Amino acid sequence: MSGQIELQGMVLEAAPAGEYDRRVVLLTAERGKITAFARGARRQNSLLLAGTVPFSFGRFRLYEGRSAYTLVGAEISNYFDSLKTNFEGAYYGFYFCEFAEYYSQENLDGTDVLNLIYAALLSLQHSERDKRLVRSAFEVRLMVLQGEFPQDVVADESLRLGTRQAFYHMIHAPVGKLFSFRVNDEILREIQLRTDRIRERLLDKPLRSLQILKTVTETETSGDEGSMKTGKE
Repeated sequence: MSGQIELQGMVLEAAPAGEYDRRVVLLTAERGKITAFARGARRQNSLLLAGTVPFSFGRFRLYEGRSAYTLVGAEISNYFDSLKTNFEGAYYGFYFCEFAEYYSQENLDGTDVLNLIYAALLSLQHSERDKRLVRSAFEVRLMVLQGEFPQDVVADESLRLGTRQAFYHMIHAPVGKLFSFRVNDEILREIQLRTDRIRERLLDKPLRSLQILKTVTETETSGDEGSMKTGKE
């Protein structure tokens, strides 16, 4: 085992390992996606407990092994606690993490993707922002970063002008301003339909968290509609 290293990153996934340990997938700026094991992290008094929870962002101290890393410490600067208490927001966050994990690789610079998911999670915490639009902007930019998103979509005259302008923004805007725009419902639906089509063509497997997110949002929409009907009655 080599000497201790320190990496900036975010926990994308966490799962039990053995009786008291936890396996985490980290997206790091310096080494991309890595897998680490936190010994005893599931014990209530463990100092590693808070640093092995999805969305936790900060500095992670690790030892590098042959096939995985061992997590020995973490200084977390943002837990995104408000997402964890927001049922819908949490599932959007889980989807963002799985999508980022799908594209991330080990030993490749993960700075751009890390900055993107951090900004996306921050945006999910703003109640005035439409989570559906945040999701579309995240998906588009992540695929752009991988060199896979067809940027000629901005010239597709079968789309509304507002839709093409929105795609241009999502492709080119600085990440700090990526999520600070609005569109009407017609434009949003067109963005979603085209983005879904492109994502489904590019990905070679379904994302489980996306299926759960769709179920959650569709259920909530149906519940809202039912409440409206009851009110009118």
